[in-house]
Amino acid sequence: MVFLTRSAAVYGIDALIVDIEVNLRPALQNDMSPAVTIVGLPDTAVRESRERIRAAIGNSGFFFPVQRATVNLAPADVKKEGASFDLPIALGILGASGDLGNGELLESTLSVGELSLDGRVRPVRGALSISLSARDNGIKNLIVPEENAKEAAVVTGIDVYPVSSLREAAGLAEDLIASTTPRIKPLELSADELNGDREHYRFDLAEVRGQQTAKRALEVASAGGHNILFIGPPGSGKTMLAKRLPTILPPLEFEEALEITKIHSVAGLTGRSGLITERPFKSPHHTVSQAGLIGGGSVPRPGEVSLAHLGVLFLDELPEFDRSVLEVLRQPMEDKQVTISRAASSLTFPANFTLVASMNPCPCGYFGSSRECNCSPAMIQRYVSKISGPLMDRIDIHIDVPAVKFNELRGKGTSDGDSSDVIRRRVINAREKQIERLAADGIFSNSAMSPSHIRKYCSLDAESEQLLERAMNRQGLSARAHDRILKVARTIADLDQSDDIGPGHLSEAINYRSLDRDYWV
Repeated sequence: MVFLTRSAAVYGIDALIVDIEVNLRPALQNDMSPAVTIVGLPDTAVRESRERIRAAIGNSGFFFPVQRATVNLAPADVKKEGASFDLPIALGILGASGDLGNGELLESTLSVGELSLDGRVRPVRGALSISLSARDNGIKNLIVPEENAKEAAVVTGIDVYPVSSLREAAGLAEDLIASTTPRIKPLELSADELNGDREHYRFDLAEVRGQQTAKRALEVASAGGHNILFIGPPGSGKTMLAKRLPTILPPLEFEEALEITKIHSVAGLTGRSGLITERPFKSPHHTVSQAGLIGGGSVPRPGEVSLAHLGVLFLDELPEFDRSVLEVLRQPMEDKQVTISRAASSLTFPANFTLVASMNPCPCGYFGSSRECNCSPAMIQRYVSKISGPLMDRIDIHIDVPAVKFNELRGKGTSDGDSSDVIRRRVINAREKQIERLAADGIFSNSAMSPSHIRKYCSLDAESEQLLERAMNRQGLSARAHDRILKVARTIADLDQSDDIGPGHLSEAINYRSLDRDYWV
């Protein structure tokens, strides 16, 4: 008897439907072949599932069939990886042996899950991608581990059944085959569970004393999705500023939250949380490898740049990162995605992040501050040259963060500035203006404007043209820097709710490219 059920394999951030066919045949005398043979390009984890499945079936109160089982994973020309096929293969064997009724297929039902030896069902990666793929392929029922249920149930139009054991999954499958009322109810998320706590943040920008110029730069970066670099001595507040950037970014739309959750689900970082409703903040250590930052591995997984998609990627102590690691950021900073190619396949992960980087002005950290710097010019130059010119050119805003004065630190006669909520409202207003202007061209932030859009939306008057020309000639700026200055100026004008870029807007944008460091080239 041949029994058919379905499962799914995750590739990149999407899932491919896999048909699982199980055939039982009599065991011939002196037949030394395994009790279960799995074909269809299974990897080691899938092949090893034979022993897990045998133990799980026996310890769940079922009899493992005495016949030889052949399991085919179709399409047969695509490699199948991971332990998520344990549960559907076990259900296929039980169905072929008649333990699930008299049906020959588990129609319109997909299942995933790793089995433990005692029959418990363990969570898998990519539950959201699997749920989306199942719905798009017309599958009505999805059987998933309990830990993945909330994440999978975010998708509407499909019934998600959480199971904790093979015994539960088998009983549910028997009901679905017989078309009777399932003994397990599908999970339904409430509006509160679906939306989550979108407004909860532990930090507030008003907690940062002083640094009004840096706060303003952070607001501009948030409003236009611009990359930003903080340069200042130790303890000046660079990390504090960076960690508070997500608090002034606009709230996530549902589709954005879905996209972020897919990436984190594939990386196995969602757990029981379901939909991710806050923008991610990723801060990898400077010892991170190229594969860790950009993604990769024999089975490509998303890296930090993809996990920071629609959020913030913070690189603290930028010169301490390996130069070859930093150079791989060039392509995703421009294209907002990263493509990882291997001999068997090529996968593309989204990587639309806002880069926030910080660094000291010299190896000791005190060049240009009130404390004495012991670094020679050659040492400073070597330190700064760890960051290549092309990478610096892709960072829109370079801002000095000086040491905080005593009166500012103690709050004497100074204001801490606006709270994150107040700044966030200004950022949202600027983004709404951008959407209104750019939506017809299919772009939704100033940072994504192409050269043709820059010419269209960043026109300058005569005074501003002269100002930009002088800046280009004096600082030797590149064509990329020219475009990025105009993008930042457009964002500053949007924050002022101005339809036109004025000399003041352009002057501020130019200042963000002009570091007050005579050694910086």
